[in-house]
Amino acid sequence: MARRIALVEDDPTIRQNYVDALTRAGYEVAAFGDRASATKTLAGRLPELAIIDIGLGSDIDGGFALCRELRAASERLPIIFLSARDSDFDIVSGLRLGADDYLTKDVSLPHLLARIAALFRRVDATSQPATAAEVLNRGPLALDAQRMMASWNGHSVGLTVTEFWMVHSLARHPGHVKDREQLMRDAEMVVDDGTITSHVKRIRKKFLAIDPKFDSIETVYGMGYRWRE
Repeated sequence: MARRIALVEDDPTIRQNYVDALTRAGYEVAAFGDRASATKTLAGRLPELAIIDIGLGSDIDGGFALCRELRAASERLPIIFLSARDSDFDIVSGLRLGADDYLTKDVSLPHLLARIAALFRRVDATSQPATAAEVLNRGPLALDAQRMMASWNGHSVGLTVTEFWMVHSLARHPGHVKDREQLMRDAEMVVDDGTITSHVKRIRKKFLAIDPKFDSIETVYGMGYRWRE
């Protein structure tokens, strides 16, 4: 069965071009030209992945608001921003809202399809229950890689797909410093240093909400991050 993708893009020509390309790649695409129609339809049935533009007609930040709504509905729904806006402010804002990826519209179609496939590969792990060997335990931390579930002291931590694999990358080898390139490779994403920083800040915030003393992710200035032993 074809994977269901929601595409939210206000320009009708660009929207149709992406619909055609995604359909040729084997996906089932529901396309929307504005936030209101997307919100109304997706509230009844979430897609398996969402691709969102930021500016939606006169609603210049409508994509941000839609991302916030979708992330509130599901922590694990893969969300990609696909926008002509390439400022650091927009990229960081999108990721802080919980998007898993941020691409600009000059991205090649093969690269976009690769990013979609990477996100689907990571969520496919949820289809089977994990065995004891597939659960990574680091003190209070438990990471179920099959179901992409994280817990801290027995309390569930709602991580996005990208956040989960960043934590998994760090916790797998406590004490080892992971630089940006290693984190990108392990989480299957391509981002700049500022974007990695935004993801780490968001991850820390989620753990701190459960445990105000959380300090397991250490910044090693000029080098990267590591999970405290």
